[in-house]
Amino acid sequence: MSITLPVEEPTPSAPEKKRKALGGGFARYLITRFLLIFPTIFILITVVFFLMRVTGDPITAALGGRLTPNQLAERIAEAGYDRPVLIQYFEYLGQILRGDLGRTMTDNREVTEVLLTYGAATLELSINAVLVALLIGIPLGLIAARFRDSYSDAALRIFAILGYATPVFFAGLLLKLIFGVWLDWLPISGRAQWQTELALNNLASPSGIYWLDALRSGNLAAFWDVTAHAVLPAVALGLLTGGVFLRLVRTNVIGTLGREYVEAGRSRGVSEYRLLTKHAYRPALIPIITVMGLQIAMLLGGAVLTETTFEWSGLGFKLAEYLTARDFVAVQGIVVLLAVIVAVTNFIVDVVAALIDPRVRF
Repeated sequence: MSITLPVEEPTPSAPEKKRKALGGGFARYLITRFLLIFPTIFILITVVFFLMRVTGDPITAALGGRLTPNQLAERIAEAGYDRPVLIQYFEYLGQILRGDLGRTMTDNREVTEVLLTYGAATLELSINAVLVALLIGIPLGLIAARFRDSYSDAALRIFAILGYATPVFFAGLLLKLIFGVWLDWLPISGRAQWQTELALNNLASPSGIYWLDALRSGNLAAFWDVTAHAVLPAVALGLLTGGVFLRLVRTNVIGTLGREYVEAGRSRGVSEYRLLTKHAYRPALIPIITVMGLQIAMLLGGAVLTETTFEWSGLGFKLAEYLTARDFVAVQGIVVLLAVIVAVTNFIVDVVAALIDPRVRF
């Protein structure tokens, strides 16, 4: 008679228990990336606050030449800017946690109201610029990889370098000169004609994104007007990122086309077009998604120059006005919003990249 001894199952180690408790590598990755949002925002807010205070208090910076010394001292004491900087800093952090970003000193408006009023315009411009960058970067990157080391590849690489290196304001001025002045094809300033803006702003619950409001209302004339005004600013800003995407797609597609499974498909007679579009395309998108979070910060920085060049009434345009007026309260509020946008966008991009490529999680 045989005796079967019970087999002892191995006791899971502490890291394995922790991994199971968190639901695997993806859950751990998700939690880690989410928690990183808060120190990122905190560091950006802190740096901006102390950089602003290096030049003195906001009252003196904004109103120093308009008030008498007594009036200036009274306003400084009333606003609390005569207290130690650390006390002001902690009070400012408390205000942010309460959702209070203060009032602008130039036009006495709630900073939150300014963000809501002009934020939609910057969001619209950023979306348009990303679409332009993707339309430029992905197809041209595939073409450059397909015809590697040819004249067309060299031309596209030069185009990518010029697109990335050309200052946004110079590209905008050049586009305005060619397509707005010489050819007279497109408008060179504003978001729409004043009649269109009036009609869209008078809609019930307008979103502030003009092309979306035009589609919601079924006003095709307004939609085409908004689209015509958006083309040049979107192209000027999109070229900045489109050059980066083009080079990323080219480099990664070339690397993918040299892998074993692609060579195996080529030996079976699979066409180069199918290998390019079916086997090399998706892996090339992973670095674009990863880098897109960094490019969002670049787009927001470029939006300041783009909106100023094209008189696009968004946050970048207002930020330039407030910087000129040295309205530090308004500048800090806008920078807080931009910091939140950049941090949250990077988190979303990291999650999408991890869903596409599981290797990113570890």
